[in-house]
Amino acid sequence: MQVEPVHIENQSQLIRDYRSTKQNVMQHFDYTASFKEMKQRVSDIKGRDYNRDQLVDVLIQLNNQWNAPKSTLTNIERLRDENSVVVIGGQQAGILTGPLYSINKVISIVQLARMQEEKLKIPVVPVFWIAGEDHDFDEINHVYKQEKNKMKKHILKQKNIDKQSVSQIELEEQNVIHWLDELFEGLAETEYTKDLYSLITDCLANSNTYVDFFAGLIFKLFDEEGLVLIDSGHTSVRKLESNHFLNIIEKQTQLSKRVYATEQHLKQDGYSISLDVDPDDAHLFYHHNKERILLKRDEHGNWVGKQNEVKLTTEELLEIARNNPELLSNNVVTRPLMQELLFPTLAFIGGPGEISYWSVLKPAFHIMDLKMPPIMPRLSFTYMDRKVEKLLAKYNIPVAEAINRGIDVRKMQWLMSQSNPPIQKVVQELKRVMEEAHKPLRDYSRNIRADLGDLADKNLLHLFSEIEFLEGRIINTLEEKYNRELMEFDYLNNFLHPMAGLQERVWNPLFFINNHGFNFINKLTKHTCSFEQDHYVVYL
Repeated sequence: MQVEPVHIENQSQLIRDYRSTKQNVMQHFDYTASFKEMKQRVSDIKGRDYNRDQLVDVLIQLNNQWNAPKSTLTNIERLRDENSVVVIGGQQAGILTGPLYSINKVISIVQLARMQEEKLKIPVVPVFWIAGEDHDFDEINHVYKQEKNKMKKHILKQKNIDKQSVSQIELEEQNVIHWLDELFEGLAETEYTKDLYSLITDCLANSNTYVDFFAGLIFKLFDEEGLVLIDSGHTSVRKLESNHFLNIIEKQTQLSKRVYATEQHLKQDGYSISLDVDPDDAHLFYHHNKERILLKRDEHGNWVGKQNEVKLTTEELLEIARNNPELLSNNVVTRPLMQELLFPTLAFIGGPGEISYWSVLKPAFHIMDLKMPPIMPRLSFTYMDRKVEKLLAKYNIPVAEAINRGIDVRKMQWLMSQSNPPIQKVVQELKRVMEEAHKPLRDYSRNIRADLGDLADKNLLHLFSEIEFLEGRIINTLEEKYNRELMEFDYLNNFLHPMAGLQERVWNPLFFINNHGFNFINKLTKHTCSFEQDHYVVYL
């Protein structure tokens, strides 16, 4: 397997400055994203008290439920060791694991944990935080597939989900199988197709919820790495969080105000932050009548839903946190805090969006008497197969250009070059000559009367329009003549720059596993990549 770095051009200013450790950004973090600060981080969290035994018991319960491999259960037991730490990151429970970046994030967590254990000589456990409390099913209920040279959503429908957390949504097995069968009908059958289908349906048969389904597939793909999974929406996890909810509720006022002030500061510095906060945000959800309701503070200090669905006093909310913590869950501001309170975190693996919103959270960590862990940008990959390599070579297109800017401009340039001279050049020259030849008639008309001058101008535009009509017919004929080549350009664009973005944000791993088997994920996980690079091309 060949893995080569490539620079990504279209990154936000905040991410560029974070990678360059610019002071404007780094003042909002407690550590730089460098290996040299990991040793300091171990020292900083050594005196912290973690409820390790209860955490281990819950993790064993959950991971056994998902048929975790032995390597995972061994790693969970290592967390009882007072010297052990974790590398952690997370994502929603996407259908069939969701887009490739979920897999890339797991690879990042495993690689960083392995590297740091070798350097620090202490147990470093890879942990993936499944955001099971999230309730936007539309974000996870689909995969994209290529149809007629376009990327189209293949959507899994689910009835009567309201605003339930994904952890609570019971999947309808026959409905999922029907959806899966339709998806596989569009796949080219390979030597891996049958085993892939069997693996997925086996995981499905052992799942009650979409979180179960996600966890089962992750363990099938990463069965040797000791990866530990946690579902933040599980009742057992919420009970672990009870005291931490109490602490967050009691400190909510200053926490919300400080986070809002930091967000405003970053925006004034010209950074675009993927987070929208207000000083009266509670940063907690309350689960009521099977719905997950985001709370705010009103002018009387009550905790209310955005549409006034609920109203709770502080004492009532504290009582819920003590006795029914499963009725509470975190939003993007308090989730990182809860993660830090539960786990001895050596480092957090984050994508660009996560690093953006973590940039406002330093005061929230400090209010909770915590330090924000080092944030390592996750590894980012584009997977390249032989067919794509050959097509890039055929049309002499650099890989970096295709990934960063797509193929559309190249496609049109190539098509125009198939006429000699290029049709666009002929049309431009004809318009220039026609405008020059037509000028005396326009001047003559304008000298007689102004409205005749206007009519002459319209006459020129009409002539241009007729030329453009002929140009369009010529281009259509060229497109018909070179249809096969144009389809190759579209294929390249969908593969390397789908929907004007990175492959990992659109494509699902299913299509790559179907063509190349499971082994490439295992090989890449065992490979060592530098976290200092923007992006990698992986040649399959």
